[in-house]
Amino acid sequence: MITVISGTNRADSMTLKTANLYYKLLSEHTADVKLLSLEQKQVWERGKEMLALEKEYLIPAEKFLLIMPEYNASFPGVLKLMIDNSDVKKCWWYKKAALVGVSDGRAGNLRGLEHMTSILHYLKVNVLYNKVLLSRINEEINNEGALLKPETEVMIKHQVEEFLKF
Repeated sequence: MITVISGTNRADSMTLKTANLYYKLLSEHTADVKLLSLEQKQVWERGKEMLALEKEYLIPAEKFLLIMPEYNASFPGVLKLMIDNSDVKKCWWYKKAALVGVSDGRAGNLRGLEHMTSILHYLKVNVLYNKVLLSRINEEINNEGALLKPETEVMIKHQVEEFLKF
């Protein structure tokens, strides 16, 4: 199973629109894909909701596709809280991940992806080398979640193809 994670709890985010786009693309190749939005999820403690999330989305996943917005040159704390409050061995060890950065600025959350790469390596997760950086996201994806540039679509589809083979 593949779990696509929208790495923010911000409502109506471009991150979730991007995650939905990836979810649809992956669904064209496999039915075994789920989308996890962190909106309104209580991941800051290892309570009932976190355990249910872990059981449905994290433990059964063999691969993760993390969509991460840029927050202060890194990624949102809610995503780190989810990781920190999960059963690391069951959820992350020896699995695979692909990373996508989202930002309004020019770097597409490059620093955040590098930060997450280090964390995932510590958690024994293999990270796909092909990381997509979506800069100036409002010029890349519209409010309905549709891609605006053909070259971005090519880049994303290439990453999806490599991730499926990974």
